[in-house]
Amino acid sequence: MSASGPQQSAAGWQRLENAVIAVSIVVALVAWGRMWWLPLATFVLFDLSALGYLISREAGALTYNLVHNYAPAALAATAWAGLEIAGLQAEWLALLAASWGFHVAVDRALGFGLKTGSFHDTHLGTFGRPAVPGRKEGSSSRRDPRALRVDERNGSAPDGAEDDGPAGSTASGKPLSPSDGRQG
Repeated sequence: MSASGPQQSAAGWQRLENAVIAVSIVVALVAWGRMWWLPLATFVLFDLSALGYLISREAGALTYNLVHNYAPAALAATAWAGLEIAGLQAEWLALLAASWGFHVAVDRALGFGLKTGSFHDTHLGTFGRPAVPGRKEGSSSRRDPRALRVDERNGSAPDGAEDDGPAGSTASGKPLSPSDGRQG
């Protein structure tokens, strides 16, 4: 099994589980006799949180992640239940929770996870592809993982490794062979 095998499998399970959650929400709304179409009609509204990326990568990831997780939907459902117990009608909170949870579930099922920096890098990988082990968060470059490279942000070798040569070379400065990563 490759190094990315378990990560790829976990991401696949998370995507499947979220697809089941999305379908379950719609089925529950149908069984409850409520507006099953509301989560579909409001789907894009939750994506307005991505507008934070117009400010900066960090602001975008923060605003996107605040909206694209299950906590707000769970809080809305809890508020609805509390009000119901108190004898107050607040069905709109239950519908909000269902719509919010549906949006998060569909996004995760499609591979759009929580942002780890850039818009394309998520906890599920890069738009659904499994995350590359050892790749810095926010880095979407496709480099040979066998080549020792210098971190462009601070000039040091990644993850504490030592590097005395240019990118794509060994510590002695000899180029790596493109076929097997050994000295040429």
